[in-house]
Amino acid sequence: MEPRTHASRLVLIGSAASQAMSPALWNPVLARLGNGWRYEAWDVPPDGDLAQVRKNLLAPDTVAANVTMPHKHWAAETADAADESVRLSGACNLLVRSGERLEAHNTDITAARKLLGPGYQRHALLLGAGGAARAALISIRENVGAVSITDRDPRASAELLVLARQLGLDAHAITWEQAGDAAPDASLIVNATPIGKSTSDPAAWGGAALAPDAVLYDFVYARHTTPSVARAKALGIRCIDGWDHLREQAVAMVPLLGLNGEAGVLLQESLVRLRHTH
Repeated sequence: MEPRTHASRLVLIGSAASQAMSPALWNPVLARLGNGWRYEAWDVPPDGDLAQVRKNLLAPDTVAANVTMPHKHWAAETADAADESVRLSGACNLLVRSGERLEAHNTDITAARKLLGPGYQRHALLLGAGGAARAALISIRENVGAVSITDRDPRASAELLVLARQLGLDAHAITWEQAGDAAPDASLIVNATPIGKSTSDPAAWGGAALAPDAVLYDFVYARHTTPSVARAKALGIRCIDGWDHLREQAVAMVPLLGLNGEAGVLLQESLVRLRHTH
């Protein structure tokens, strides 16, 4: 293994980072690559000491950090440089250390673009208004008609609505209760909430029938088929699940970390094994 003075550490920052599967996805890949890197989880609560987190990220042994809820906005703000996806969305899920600077990227957007493709969405329903919802919004901004936004926190909905209108989209905010009525008209339903982590959860939109041409994009990945995916499959609806997203956003990290194409292949193999064991 490389000496500690050399960059060797990838980390995940989030309020429940230690419960995520990213270390189990990445560490077998890093072992196969033999580069001495390892992937760690840092649990950072919403009111955590983010100034100290930034300081730790600038340590010489740190390569980069994935960032998840609820710190994607902080990551975008704390970065010294940001790519277009971060500037547009105001959210960052990858901070790469470059000397004494942190560079912000959003591979959630890269993944969503890849998985959704260039098809036109006549009506997108965004359930949740955090970083994942922003990624979905940016990924479809050139190929969408109407956008409905809802979150249990009306302030979050209002903030995402501002962004949508700045992008020139025909967007409006609805209440959480109205989402169930809006779902049957949507061609794209995005679950950007934690709903589905428990098998006892309902489908994120309430379970109403969906349009025949609808697509479900469920950001939640779990050891079980999420209730949203189960309901959509029962309706014969195309589903993109959290495992699909986890794979594509990880593969999108490969060139940003300076890794070669072998890492992308190994990541896909690692995810297949991880999913089968869960």
